[in-house]
Amino acid sequence: MVRTIIYNASILTLDVADSFYYPGTVEIENDRIIKVYSGKPGDETLNDPSAVLLDGTDKLVMPGLVDLHFHTSVAKGFGDELPLKEYLEEVWYPAIRALDKERAFTAAMHSYCTAVKSGTTTVNDMYRFVGSLADAASKIGIRAVLSNEVALPEYKLDLLEDNEVSFRENNGRDLDRIRVWLGHEWMCTSDLELMAQVGQAKKRLGTGLHIHLSESEQEVQEVQAKFGMTPVEIAYESGCLGPDTVAAHCVHLTDDDIQLLAKTGTSVSYNPGSNAKLGNGIARLQDLQAAGVNVGMGIDAFECENSPDMFELMKFGSLIQRGLHKDASLGKPPQILRMATQNGCKALGIDAGAIEPGKKADLIVLDLTKNHMFTPLLKDPARRKTMLESHLVYGCNGSAVQHSIIDGNIVMKDFKVLAIDEEAIRKEMDTVFEGIAEDMKSLITRV
Repeated sequence: MVRTIIYNASILTLDVADSFYYPGTVEIENDRIIKVYSGKPGDETLNDPSAVLLDGTDKLVMPGLVDLHFHTSVAKGFGDELPLKEYLEEVWYPAIRALDKERAFTAAMHSYCTAVKSGTTTVNDMYRFVGSLADAASKIGIRAVLSNEVALPEYKLDLLEDNEVSFRENNGRDLDRIRVWLGHEWMCTSDLELMAQVGQAKKRLGTGLHIHLSESEQEVQEVQAKFGMTPVEIAYESGCLGPDTVAAHCVHLTDDDIQLLAKTGTSVSYNPGSNAKLGNGIARLQDLQAAGVNVGMGIDAFECENSPDMFELMKFGSLIQRGLHKDASLGKPPQILRMATQNGCKALGIDAGAIEPGKKADLIVLDLTKNHMFTPLLKDPARRKTMLESHLVYGCNGSAVQHSIIDGNIVMKDFKVLAIDEEAIRKEMDTVFEGIAEDMKSLITRV
C-alpha cells in the first residue's frame, strides 16, 4: 500500500459543499483520497515509516487541472502571425506530417512534462502516433485521454482505422490511467460519410470522441455552403454528440447548435487563448452555461497558446468574458476553477476534480510563498479561501506548483518531474524540431 499524507496545509477542496480547511490534512492510500480534515494527523500517523509525509506549511492543496483540449506540440513560436486556416496549412499540418514514432514520443514527453510542471494532471490529447503518446504518458505519469487526428485520406493525417488500432493497443493502459478515444480533425478535412463512420465506430467501441467544432467563421461558412448544415448539426445527425463527446472551441454557434449540445449532454472545451491568438473570436460561454452545457477549459496546442499554463488561461478566460460583456460579475474565480478541474473530469469520465474521500488522488500542491504571488493572505479561513480563489485565477502562474500527485503517485516533487531528465528532454526537443522544420518545407499541402 502506498500512503501519502499532506498536513498543515490550506485545502481548497472544490467539493459540492465548497469545503475549505486551514490548516488541514489530506490522506491518500494507493490511488484514492481517504481522508480530508481540519488540523494535523495524530502522532501514530506522523510516525508511520511507510507513509510519505509532505509538510503543507505555507502550501495550498487543490485538485489538479484538466486540459480538456490539448495537442502534443512541436512548433511553439513558429508562424505566430497566421490566422487559423493559413496556420494549419503552413505550420500545423506540415509539422505533424513530418512526425514519426520517435519524434512523436519526444514531443509528447516534452509537452506532458511542461504541462505537469504548471499544474495539469490530465490531458485530452488529439495528435498522431498514439502508441508513442501512451508511452510518454506512461513514463511521466500523467493521466491522458488520447486520440488520433482522423481525416479523409487525401489530407495525409490519420484514418479512422488508425484510431481503432490505437484503441485496441493502448486503451486502459496503466490501470486505466491512459484511455483512447476517437478523434475527428474537423469538417474541412472530412465529409458526411466519414462523420457517420466515426459515429458508428464510437458506438461500436464504446469509447468517447474528441472533435473540433465551429472554431472559425470561415469554417462554419464553408461547411454550411458544402453540406447545408452547421458543423454541430452534422455531428448530431452522425451520432457523434453525447455525454462521451468533447467538442473543442464551439466559438461560432447558432442558438439551435447550443440546444443540440445541451440536449445530448455534450461537453465543450472553452479555449479562449487559442481562439483569441488565431483571431477566431470569443465563445458564447454565458449562453452555453445558461443552457446547461458542461464547459471545461483547454490550452489547445502550445503553438496556439504559446504556454501550457492553465492558471494563465483561467485569468484570460475570465477577463475576456468580462470585457466582452462589460460585466465585472462574470467569470467568478470559483466558477472558473471548477471549469478547469471538475468540469474537465466530468467530460472525460474521470472520478476526480475534488479533494474528498473516495475520489481519485489527482491533486497539486502550490507554494504560497513563490514570488509573493499569493501575498497578502488573511488567516481567517473564510476570507483566506476567497483570497486564494482570487489569487489562483488572477494573480499566479503555474510556476507556483511544487508537487503533483496523479493517481496517487507523486509525479512531481519540489518542482521537478521525477521520472525524467528534464534538461535532456529540452535538448532533445530542440534537436527534433530542427529536423521537423527542415522536413516541413516539402510537406505543405493546401487544405
